[in-house]
Amino acid sequence: MRILVSAGEASGDRYAAGVVSALRRALPDASYFGCGGPRMREAGVEAIVRTEDLSVVGLFEVLRHIPRIHGLYRKLVDAAARLRPDLAILTDAPDFHLRLASRLRDMGVPVAYYVAPQVWAWRRRRIGQIRRLVDHLLVIFPFEEEFFRRRGVEASFVGHPLSELAGISVDRDAFFAAQTLNPDDELVALLPGSRKGESLRHLPALEDAASRLVAEGVRQFVLPASATTGKTFFEAHWKGPPVRIVDRNAQNCVGHADVALVASGSATVEAAILGTPMVTFYKLAWPSYCVARMLVDVPHYSMVNLLAGKKVIREYIQHECTGTKLAGEAIRLLRREADRCRMIQDLARVRALLRTEAPASERAAQEVVDRFKLVQA
Repeated sequence: MRILVSAGEASGDRYAAGVVSALRRALPDASYFGCGGPRMREAGVEAIVRTEDLSVVGLFEVLRHIPRIHGLYRKLVDAAARLRPDLAILTDAPDFHLRLASRLRDMGVPVAYYVAPQVWAWRRRRIGQIRRLVDHLLVIFPFEEEFFRRRGVEASFVGHPLSELAGISVDRDAFFAAQTLNPDDELVALLPGSRKGESLRHLPALEDAASRLVAEGVRQFVLPASATTGKTFFEAHWKGPPVRIVDRNAQNCVGHADVALVASGSATVEAAILGTPMVTFYKLAWPSYCVARMLVDVPHYSMVNLLAGKKVIREYIQHECTGTKLAGEAIRLLRREADRCRMIQDLARVRALLRTEAPASERAAQEVVDRFKLVQA
């Protein structure tokens, strides 16, 4: 049995790797190939295309990468035509994966889609496309199952994979010692994003915020680099006060921080699960932002706030993403104990919404086995 598995960005690589690991226990003789990052490759997926090579964000930023992305897409389609998988599991990245799903449909390959396109926020016309191309949708937010089912899409809530993936692996003393940090001083985590382009847009505001925090007496910062950026990228581009840059250690960095400054995205959900007070931000290139502003229809940008149904964490988007505002909110959370405790309680309620009895990866794998009647040959 051959299964095509594809993830278009770092978070999808983590989530898909968990499903592959769970499937290996149920289908030990199956083989896996597709588009994968380091975690999927570690899980045994043959990477015809690397996830790192697809990682681009922004409506207009993607345009100059279209020839390269199309070449990678063709490479993956050709591999599917040659290897004829029994099933495809596509994770997130709808611009890439819905196009791929169309070609797989033409080949007669059934498609499971993990992490639903956020059509409840924008581009609702995609619902018809999803209904036509996806055999079963595995959703990670509780409200999504009913949303899609009411619109004729087969969907199952499996829990959020970060509920099982997010957690500290060492205690505070061990972490501070390993990073040569002072356990008696406050620690601020800086998360500019998992992609190089978005990180470059966010670094000036984070550098300014760090400088302002130093003026307020904060002396320690940690910046975890994602697998798609790498430590050397930030070592070359960071121009703010001294910061401890570490490779692929975000959960310990955020989990042991007193406050985190987090680029909007799955990292905010991870910080919520870890229970760390935070402030979120995001900047797009201005043409992309102007188009997105016309298309997006949600009361909050952050998934944490959407799940909570209220503004739990402050959001500083586009022109509001400044060092002054980021530092001001960080100081509020560091100095006002009542505000800090209130946020921690709200984050705990969000965390409870995302958890299921079994880990999300196992539930997703079981749904795939059951829905597609997969049996070992």
